Amino acid sequence: MEATQQTLQQIERAITKVAGKYSQLEEPVLTDIYIQVIQESGEILVYNDDDVELHRCVVEEWIENTQEDFYNQIVPVLSQCISKSRTVVDTMQIMRPFSFVLVDDEHETVQDIMYIDNEETVILDGKLLKGMDEELEAFLRHLLED
Repeated sequence: MEATQQTLQQIERAITKVAGKYSQLEEPVLTDIYIQVIQESGEILVYNDDDVELHRCVVEEWIENTQEDFYNQIVPVLSQCISKSRTVVDTMQIMRPFSFVLVDDEHETVQDIMYIDNEETVILDGKLLKGMDEELEAFLRHLLED
């Protein structure tokens, strides 16, 4: 999905506003940042681990989008905006590592967008993580058997 410059700026502003809420804290907090996009209304809602809404905006370009793979198409757009806002994200008083996560209407994880660590940013995509749960479970079973 090609996003317009207006859409990119709007998402970057949302990220900056969220970062601002965590930049002034004296002590780092433990949380991830959850981004929910409502396909029918184009709304972007941003939450923390406690389901506290941090920001809300509407991306007009996404209103009434009916594409079946909508969420897969917006992940690169969100990732691009977070990467572009990295200097602001780095000011956030959130314990590292933390993640930006795309969630659905029930707040279930759709996909990890970006993982933020002290030294580097790793953009995670579904292909990289595919099957990781099964591998970790097999590893844990093997350890418990011994």
